[in-house]
Amino acid sequence: MDQLELNPRIIAAVSRAHLKSAREVLCVSGSDLQRVTGLSSSDVQQLLIAAATSCRRHHPIAALVLHRKFDAGLRLSVGCPVLNQLLRGGLLVGGVTELSGESGAGKTQLALQLCLSVQYPTQYGGLHSGAVYICTEDSFPIKRLQQLITDQSLLRSDVPPSLISSLQFSDRIYIEHVADLDSLQVCLSRRVPLLLTRGLVRLLVVDSLAALFRSEFQAADWLERSKQLLTFSSTLHHLSSRFTTPVLCINQVTDFLSSSDDSLGPLSSSVSPALGLLWANQVMVRLMMRRLQVTVAQGDQSSVLRRLEVVFAPHLARSGRDAAVEGEGVLTSV
Repeated sequence: MDQLELNPRIIAAVSRAHLKSAREVLCVSGSDLQRVTGLSSSDVQQLLIAAATSCRRHHPIAALVLHRKFDAGLRLSVGCPVLNQLLRGGLLVGGVTELSGESGAGKTQLALQLCLSVQYPTQYGGLHSGAVYICTEDSFPIKRLQQLITDQSLLRSDVPPSLISSLQFSDRIYIEHVADLDSLQVCLSRRVPLLLTRGLVRLLVVDSLAALFRSEFQAADWLERSKQLLTFSSTLHHLSSRFTTPVLCINQVTDFLSSSDDSLGPLSSSVSPALGLLWANQVMVRLMMRRLQVTVAQGDQSSVLRRLEVVFAPHLARSGRDAAVEGEGVLTSV
């Protein structure tokens, strides 16, 4: 028990209950653990997670990965070692990942960073291909992209400078602007499959998801909206499965007034991803970015600290890492 990464207070409570190993802990229900140890519900949850992790011989693999025979070890790097560690290497190449957060949280910054990362060879965390970026709200942030391209050697110190200079980053990012759901469906069913078939792209980004569904439907149109959302989700999953391509959907958030424990929401926030439970059941991985009330300085630059959190995923624990948006991209601040 002393080898578990737990607060000494929790370990002491377990010792007083005469539970001597992680396996013994896992044989006791959560409610019984609370009773015999006197720990709170959150403490017992931490204890069970730590005990289960110590007994696990191999990292878990999502059932969808096994079913579709994806390469379980293949990931799309985020471009930051600490954030990659949080995501166990980066984005899964199969399935839909949602990145939600308030305006200005850094969602688009991270999406742009992934559009550059995908172009590197696999030994540097890329997929050696381009990206297609679908904008549904604002125009594509081309100036910010150019800044990220210019500063790639600062962000990706693990990549030889000669390789970075040889890549024509901007030539391999295909930009689409859609104004309604019909245009989005045409884009996803015709133009995007053509790019994927030709091997020109291996990353699909939709920025943002909620904008079209919020603007085209009223509250009374919930049934039609649900049908359209399921059709949209089915198309994304088909593209991801057929072409072994990571799909990133950027989502907006809504305020919520519930104090209950919401396993589909962030670890600590007063907002929840938009589009409700129906959409939550369509994504494999849900990530959230938040702005923290902390400013960090690096040299003569300062920025507001952000936090990237894993809300749910079949292969990841609920956790988070702090990061800052600098000139070269989203990276952890030392």
